[in-house]
Amino acid sequence: MHEELIAQAQAWLTEDPDPETRTELARLIDAEDHTELAARFSGTLQFGTAGLRGELGAGPMRMNRSVVIRAAAGLAAYLKKQGQAGGLVVIGYDARHKSHDFAQDTAAVMTGAGLRAAVLPRPLPTPVLAFAIRHLGAVAGVEVTASHNPPRDNGYKVYLGDGSQIVPPADIDIAAEIAAVPSLTTVRRPTEGWDTLDDSVLDAYLARTDAVLSEGSPRTARTVYTAMHGVGKDVLLAAFARAGFPAPVLVAEQADPDPEFPTVAFPNPEEPGAMDLAFATARACETAPDLIIANDPDADRCAVAVQDGTDWRMLRGDEVGALLAAHLVRRGATGTFAESIVSSSLLGRIAEKAGLRHVETLTGFKWIARAEGLRYGYEEALGYCVDPDGVRDKDGITAALLITELASQLKEEGRTLLDLLDDLAVEHGLHATDQLSVRVEDLSLIAAAMRRLREQPPTELAGLPITRTDDLTQGTAELPPTDGLRYTLDGARVIVRPSGTEPKLKCYLEVVVPVGSHEDLPAAHAKATALLESIKRDLSTAAGI
Repeated sequence: MHEELIAQAQAWLTEDPDPETRTELARLIDAEDHTELAARFSGTLQFGTAGLRGELGAGPMRMNRSVVIRAAAGLAAYLKKQGQAGGLVVIGYDARHKSHDFAQDTAAVMTGAGLRAAVLPRPLPTPVLAFAIRHLGAVAGVEVTASHNPPRDNGYKVYLGDGSQIVPPADIDIAAEIAAVPSLTTVRRPTEGWDTLDDSVLDAYLARTDAVLSEGSPRTARTVYTAMHGVGKDVLLAAFARAGFPAPVLVAEQADPDPEFPTVAFPNPEEPGAMDLAFATARACETAPDLIIANDPDADRCAVAVQDGTDWRMLRGDEVGALLAAHLVRRGATGTFAESIVSSSLLGRIAEKAGLRHVETLTGFKWIARAEGLRYGYEEALGYCVDPDGVRDKDGITAALLITELASQLKEEGRTLLDLLDDLAVEHGLHATDQLSVRVEDLSLIAAAMRRLREQPPTELAGLPITRTDDLTQGTAELPPTDGLRYTLDGARVIVRPSGTEPKLKCYLEVVVPVGSHEDLPAAHAKATALLESIKRDLSTAAGI
């Protein structure tokens, strides 16, 4: 067994084009570190949710140049079988370790396969790449990013020519082509022949951002901004300057790209502590800002924080999702409002009252972006699509512009985002959401929790009877199959699913409490908080987590 493992590693070593991972792997072979070698050669990184994501390192279970070259070769073979030989593939990348190398390798492979390749000029936000695909008429796009994952990770996100992320069966077909690559020696990789784009694509994207705002709308809200050590700063500042908003105050420690993400445990605004420096910056401002804006490292997500009493708090993704929806309705938007099934049902209430079509999709913008007639889409994980004709994906830059416009309008009225949330609660009921999220080292624990919930299903949570249970692996009339469970309760809803991008089990909770008037809001909030905590406890027990 050990001999076979060493032979596998040595065969990989002979093909590895990267001196760093070659040195790393040679060291493991020389040390006969069978445990670590087994972890790296126990299979291959699976081409799944829009592509690949994993820890950097040598071997087929890690993200490295060998894995990326194979992935690019598989994508090229797939595109050619789709009749798109000679088509353009646009490639973007973030500022993580190896991102530039992976982008260059992808361009080389596409060129060698007879496709045309164009690489964005420098590390830029993912939405710029999503925009570029449609803007340039490309047949596909690749973004090298691990979004908000830990520093040791990187990823490979694939889009097709409509500018949205791949969905089945394209992912399965591409994975099959990747598996069919016999050896890296068969993959042509010329050293030139692709284009490096200039700033004209970025300029076109920035010109498009103007369209998300109403002409002549107030632009007075003051912001504090953090790029979370990612690539959002320059593009966001340029977009805000074009729009005429006051220049955001930067969180200096997190303003510039840094692949080590030194000030945060996880570079995700949702993670505990990630926003602490932004809050400190806001408190130190001479003139109190109206809101804090945060992007994740590839700037496709947007977090919003507001002053609540004497301190700051981050709004939930569902709260921002409802605020943007209400703002668009007030502006007379028409079309479909779409969200993932794990997002708040409040969007459906807002759309229904406005006479707009409302659609629920599976989790992820690869599904939301495909809603027919899409005008606005969001998911609770801080993702918002406010300009689907320009960027058919979540976009943290345009979402930041739109929420700042809304804050400006409310400021002119002597009101805040929290005031509007209160109005929505009185109008539609208080929709309070929370999440129980469990990160694991051993992925089998997630499978065990899902199995336990299926074999010993709970009959009630927080004293509320479960009136309906949907096993989403069966699919529904509206949804394709996915690994998840949905519980409908009297005045509440719970969805449990494994994360598609991280080693987490995620449980999404929502309770709806009727509100008669603004005076009833404190009691409604207290009731909702107590219910959510009780549901969390009972669900944790039921799942064995």
